[in-house]
Amino acid sequence: MQKIDKEKFLFLYVNEYGELKESQRDGILFLLSKLCGDSLIIDIRHAAYMLATVKHECAGRWQPIEEFDKGAGRKYGKPAANGKTFYGRGYVQLTWAENYQTMGQALGIDLYNHPEMACTPDVAYKIMSRGMRKGSFTGVKLLTYIDGEKCDYHNARKIINGLDCAEKIAGYAQKIEAMLNQSREVTA
Repeated sequence: MQKIDKEKFLFLYVNEYGELKESQRDGILFLLSKLCGDSLIIDIRHAAYMLATVKHECAGRWQPIEEFDKGAGRKYGKPAANGKTFYGRGYVQLTWAENYQTMGQALGIDLYNHPEMACTPDVAYKIMSRGMRKGSFTGVKLLTYIDGEKCDYHNARKIINGLDCAEKIAGYAQKIEAMLNQSREVTA
């Protein structure tokens, strides 16, 4: 992805959504750095949708988090065969033991025995980037909805969680895309 003037992006973000705590600011800066350095993210709209998803899934904290109720009342909230519980963690709230195991194998890390690693920023970013690009979460990829002339932020929610909060996240993505475009660094 093209380089982004991170301070300009933060200025635009604060103008749109209000002041940020230091941890939120640090989280946004981290994600922008990862996105700008990720050679597999070539469409700025993919970056916008990823950031919009993080804004929603992490309740505006801009840090990888654990699911607030830790899966209470859900099948994935009960301990698996290894005694670990595979409730939502990270930027995209990875759930279910088999998803932790599969993603861990793809990334070369043992998420099955160490699910807490999904909450470290670097690992959470890798899970999000790979999962959204490859369709690892629901079988649907970013390219299904955002490619070439096509940009369907509403239905892109199916990459993560059906159409749950799709309109809200689509609105975030549209605004974040505009902020990213306004923050592109011009190369001479």
